Amino acid sequence: MDLSDFSAALSAALADLRYGETPQELYEPIRYSMSMGGKRIRPLLTLLGAHLFTDDWQVALKPALAVEVFHNFTLLHDDIMDQAPLRRGQPTVHVQWNPNVAILSGDVMVVRAYELLFDIEPALLRELLQRFSQTAAEVCEGQQLDMNFETEAHVSIPQYLDMIRLKTAVLLGFALELGARLGGASPDDADHLRRFGTDIGLAFQLRDDLLDVYGDAATFGKRVGGDIVSGKKTYLLLTALEGANEAQKATLHHWLGLNTPETAEAKVQAITAVYDELQIRTRTEALINEYFQDALYHLDAVQAAPTARKALLRGLALQLMERES
Repeated sequence: MDLSDFSAALSAALADLRYGETPQELYEPIRYSMSMGGKRIRPLLTLLGAHLFTDDWQVALKPALAVEVFHNFTLLHDDIMDQAPLRRGQPTVHVQWNPNVAILSGDVMVVRAYELLFDIEPALLRELLQRFSQTAAEVCEGQQLDMNFETEAHVSIPQYLDMIRLKTAVLLGFALELGARLGGASPDDADHLRRFGTDIGLAFQLRDDLLDVYGDAATFGKRVGGDIVSGKKTYLLLTALEGANEAQKATLHHWLGLNTPETAEAKVQAITAVYDELQIRTRTEALINEYFQDALYHLDAVQAAPTARKALLRGLALQLMERES
């Protein structure tokens, strides 16, 4: 089997998934949100986690859908909080309908995610429901920290890394842990896979930060320099502020204080120039590689999975690290 086989199974299962019919205003936004596509990385990780230990990886299909429905719920509510007009090139749910509809539809998505976990065998159900609930709370903690950082004058690099660990990485780690446990993995092997997924998640988000500044606009899928324009605290900006000399700090603070459409392009160019002087791209790539190597260490530490099946997971991780969008 290869990744396309698992992706095809996911696509078919998602197409068959039902959320409810009436009132239409509650359920249509869910179908709309789930139809927007995306990479489906998290449910794919759940299937691959199961496949590492069993030929009967389909046992993880409904739980994988639970992970994807929950992830899309977080995007739906994040878009409300960020007042984002677009998601994957389409109007966001709160724009297409209204914020109240988006909130309520998101709430139902969480309920549906739990329902999709109910088929887990009784011996594992309590453990995995607890882990799912813990992970869900951590994702919300990460989102709150991200919002806090918007108004905090000083955010340290460790604080930022912890925020993206919670907001982005822990769900990737749980997705793998979930699949592994459903496939029969020992708690130790499942924990190594959780740590593999979390490290990949950290590298994934840092890659996103990097592409926002240094990506190709034609392939990145959104405006290059958007984080700079909005003044978002990213690893690149925090590292620059920490390492800048007085003149560079003055330049950064000057441009960060300018928030008009007319200055946006010049702002991106000026701040990127400081990044270049400080070799921020090289430093970010080095940290991405550090997380990637840590992830591979945990994958290699998994005892009971065949090497050939680990190679699928390693290949997917490499794709994520090399992505341009």
